[in-house]
Amino acid sequence: MNLPFGVASGTRVQAYLKAMSTEESNLTAAPTSWVSESCTLPTAEQPLREAEFDDLFASAVRQVEQPEPGLLRLELVPTADVAETAARLVVKETACCSFFTFTLTATGGVLTLEVAVSPAHVEVLTALAARAKSVSAGTTS
Repeated sequence: MNLPFGVASGTRVQAYLKAMSTEESNLTAAPTSWVSESCTLPTAEQPLREAEFDDLFASAVRQVEQPEPGLLRLELVPTADVAETAARLVVKETACCSFFTFTLTATGGVLTLEVAVSPAHVEVLTALAARAKSVSAGTTS
């Protein structure tokens, strides 16, 4: 039997190709990175840094608050290991994203990491807050 050109292999159904628009393709795309375009970390290293933050969010974040647009407050598990991990990570992060101001505070059995940005970088901070909430709640893939 001769099947007409354009029939899907092994079927009698006509095949077609539809170009997807950018909007349609983004429906199934992975979540957008929170990394700022002004980050100077080499692009190949950015996913590794994001993974380091994800590890901190998953293992140590107890609470995420964004009391104002330019301020993110993370309550962390109050251990020396978590404080050391957070301190090491934020020192590395300020080397490539100097617009972040990190404050790590340990007092009264509570460990808090505050992240502040100027109004120009609020979108980055909001994306970071959303990622911290998602990962710490275990709702990411």
